[in-house]
Amino acid sequence: MGTANVLLADGFDRVRETVEQVVGGLDPDRLGYRPDRDANSVAWLVWHLTRVQDDHVADVAGSEQLWTVGGWVERFRLPYDVGATGYGHGPDEVGQLRTTAELLAGYQDAVHSATVDYVATLADEDYERVVDERWDPPVTLGVRLMSVLNDTTQHAGQAAYVRGLIDRRS
Repeated sequence: MGTANVLLADGFDRVRETVEQVVGGLDPDRLGYRPDRDANSVAWLVWHLTRVQDDHVADVAGSEQLWTVGGWVERFRLPYDVGATGYGHGPDEVGQLRTTAELLAGYQDAVHSATVDYVATLADEDYERVVDERWDPPVTLGVRLMSVLNDTTQHAGQAAYVRGLIDRRS
């Protein structure tokens, strides 16, 4: 595996590890805790970061999202459109997400595995392939994967912060 593949896999490994630590031991009420009405919960942040990763990686890999083909949409039974990733959700939608740590961790594990399996198939020249021409300059595969990693890392950190607030309240 090339250096870029190893580094990306390591980055996504770190996100998965953070998610496991953040959701571990939380019941649905604590997963749904929001410091105020406009804040995101641990549950929503982890669901959202995983949905974005699933959506974006499936798109560049030319595969189906695990959310639908893996049966996660049925397991979560959320009141959102099947294609929702959380992008554009307001406080009401965030507050509607109720789930378990096991479901969140399970979905993240499945998406993580699919992501690192895909990254392992890439050759150095694959990273230069244009995957989105709606931007100027057009987005390459390498830029898209780094963008996903950056987004998931930020949301995992936000979820860890909210987890810290939960732990301090206990």
